[in-house]
Amino acid sequence: MATLHEPDIHATQAGRALVFDSATHVEAYVDARGAEGDVVVAASYAGVLCARMVMSAKPAAAIGLDCGIGKDGAGIAGLWYYEALGVPAAAADSMTAEMGNGRDMYENGVISRVNDAAQRRGIEPGLSVKEAVEALMTGSRRPETFDPARRLVVESGPQGRSVVCTDSIAFAVPEDKDRNVLCTAGHTGRSVVEYFRTFRPWGFICSDGSIGKNDSGITALEDVDADGIAGASVDAMTARMGDGQSTYFDGVISAVNKTAAAKGVKIGQTAREAARLMLD
Repeated sequence: MATLHEPDIHATQAGRALVFDSATHVEAYVDARGAEGDVVVAASYAGVLCARMVMSAKPAAAIGLDCGIGKDGAGIAGLWYYEALGVPAAAADSMTAEMGNGRDMYENGVISRVNDAAQRRGIEPGLSVKEAVEALMTGSRRPETFDPARRLVVESGPQGRSVVCTDSIAFAVPEDKDRNVLCTAGHTGRSVVEYFRTFRPWGFICSDGSIGKNDSGITALEDVDADGIAGASVDAMTARMGDGQSTYFDGVISAVNKTAAAKGVKIGQTAREAARLMLD
């Protein structure tokens, strides 16, 4: 029989948070006490193995440690495991909280990564673990509305044009036509050409998808040159695919089409520089 490790319990009228030193302690506690519907905080890495252990509690939400993210993002891969199950989850920066010390994590941890379900509850990087736990229990930070396209205007330019971040070119809207520079986060392959020609943004920056076989991750750049649409791609190793804001804030240009090059966009520029050039 597994050793029973009692967690620190933080209870309010809104709910309970169970704070464990390790995800490995969760299953034994669940077998003995039950924990369904609680927020589980465990000072283990937020990977898939630990997420499976925590899910034995059927938690309302979960928080682990990012453990420096690590190879292949393994330190936070459990966030998407939880996401697939509809569970809000976050990871705390392991430079702010001790591994294997749940109390320190609860008292001093700072959130570094969140999944989409947590974002919908208003959880974001920079919150303390305490603040995140309270918000997950009370819903106090839940946005009135949540935009699945996560459209964010990051810069405005002449003639009413703007640089807009959105997670996919499929989330473009009619007002983008001949007006906005879109920073999106899918690849720039042939399947997106139809979207570019339909929405005709003033310009766009997508991911190169690591370019891939036969340069398939960037073929749309040349295809839309004929349409006079300025386009560029960022290196997928510099910005997260599926996150348009990361394209803009983190991305480094890896490929451009002739229309964008005529505006001064170059390989090696930041996406922010490139978007500004397209805007002007």
